[in-house]
Formats: sequence, C-alpha cells, structure tokens
Amino acid sequence: MRALVATLLLAVATVTTVPSSTAEAQSWPQRAVKLVLPFGAGSSTDIMARMLAERLQTKWGQPVVVENRPGGDGLLAVGTFVQAKDDHVLFFAPTSTFCMHPYQHANLPYDPARDLNPIVKLSRALLVLAAPASLPAKDLKEFVALVRAKPGELNYGMTPGFTEFVFEGFLREQGLKMSKVPYRDITQAPTDLGQDRIQILGVTHGVALAQIQAGRAKLLAVSAAARSDLAPDAPSVVESGFPSLQSLSLIGAWGPSSMPLELRKQIAADMMEPLKDPEIARRLRAASHILEPTGPEQFAIELKSLEDQVAAIAKVVGVSRKQ
Repeated sequence: MRALVATLLLAVATVTTVPSSTAEAQSWPQRAVKLVLPFGAGSSTDIMARMLAERLQTKWGQPVVVENRPGGDGLLAVGTFVQAKDDHVLFFAPTSTFCMHPYQHANLPYDPARDLNPIVKLSRALLVLAAPASLPAKDLKEFVALVRAKPGELNYGMTPGFTEFVFEGFLREQGLKMSKVPYRDITQAPTDLGQDRIQILGVTHGVALAQIQAGRAKLLAVSAAARSDLAPDAPSVVESGFPSLQSLSLIGAWGPSSMPLELRKQIAADMMEPLKDPEIARRLRAASHILEPTGPEQFAIELKSLEDQVAAIAKVVGVSRKQ
C-alpha cells in the first residue's frame, strides 16, 4: 500500500509540474520585454537586436525594447540584466563580451555559470583586424615588424573581452609593446582608426566597414582560421602566420537562472524564425553576421567548448582565473 501511495504521489507531482512549465511558456510574455546589450547603437549586435525586436513585438503582442548599456568591460550590461531578476529582461550579446571576465576581475558581481542561462545562439560574428589606410604596413607581418621597430609608440583598440585578451596575449607572445586606448563604446573606435589615432583595431567587420569603404582604413586580416566570403580579399590570421590571433564571438541571448528550459526553447524558436526571411538574412549578412542559429541545449554545449578554448589560451599566456 505504501509503495502504491508513493507511486500515485509521484504521478500527481509529474502531472502538476510538467504542464505548469508548458503553461508558463505559453503565457509568456505578459508585459514588455527588454533586451540588454553591452554595446552602443550601430554595433553589429545592436543592428541584429533591433531587427529582431521589430518582428518579435508583432509576434508576442508586447513591446520589445533594446537597452544599450556600453562600458565597464561589459559589466554594466551584465549587471543590469542580473540585478533585474526578471524573465522579461534578457541579455543579448556576443560571448566575447563576458567569457574573459573570470580572468579579468577578482570580484565579479555575477556568476557566469549561475546567472547566464543560455536561450539561443543566432550568429557568429566575423572579427577583423583593421589599420589606418595611411599605415605603412600592408599585412600583419609588416605590421608586426613596424611595432617591433617602434616599441610603445603605436596604439591599439580592441573590443573588450575575448578579442582584447587574444590580442594582448599575442603581444606578449611576440614580445611587442603597444599602448592600449580604452573605449567605453567600441563603435567610436573606427573614427579614431580612420584618423590614425590608433594603429590597429579589432572589431566585427560590420563596425569597421564604413571606414574601410570610405578609404580611411584597410583590413590586415580576418581573425579566423580561413578567409571569409564577407571579406574575400583579406587573409586569415592563420594564413598570415599568426594563428594565436584567432578570435571567436557567438551572438545570442540569455535569460535568468530561474527561466525553465521549455520557455527558453520557445523564445529561441521565436528569435530564430525571422532569420528565415531572406531580406532579414541579407541585412544581417551585410552587418557581418554569419547566421548559425541553435537552441538552448546546443548553445550550452558550444559555450562549454568556448570556455575550454579560453582556458587553454589563458594557460599558454600565463593568465589565471581570478574568480
């Protein structure tokens, strides 16, 4: 009899908990949804967020607001998201923004594993290394020779996070000295690049594109293993002989730790749907997005792989986790 009662109680618990998760997913959203971004307006991430917001508010029947919170090494945006503790506030960002935080900050105001619950990966950003058009170096090898000849005289600007970490590790590896120019909003850096105030810039292709098209900047390489058809004339960093400059950035969305998998799957499906529109896909490609949508479970696997990659690079350059 006790075994029968226990079995019945387990069955009742299962019946009452599974539908509640499904019901929560079906009833969401109940009010305005906010997408918190670590970059300013005009970044590749911002362009995607605003395109999706326009479609999603029609589908969801609720306003979808994009909130730009640049600065603080990405911590301002992550902090805004985590402190909200609200399943209607989502973090929308590239992984490169925060994957280095445990190696950079001893007292993080959040726990990446606990507070960032993966929802969807939407794209992979094409990252590039660009220089002023006037710089007397046509490729990475000539750039390295120039920096070596002028230790400490040249400046660099890098997207905070993984891109910056990879480049600084490269400088140490090569025994090079450059001065860092910090940016609260990396979208301001291309103007300085075009005016030769910084001599190399690591950003997404879309952010650098205007200065390149205007003839004020040039691509030295794409930060990948192979060339990209988005910038076919630019060699890869591997092709250029500097494989340690490879940098990866997966763009997607995260929810709070309390958000159930069923709801995350629903939001992921809703966010991936607009990418099937050829016009949306074309516009995102023009902003240097390589569309590779995956749901929360696959995204979590890719995030673990990226975490392992960061740990491997940190070991090579002698950097330890601070948290």
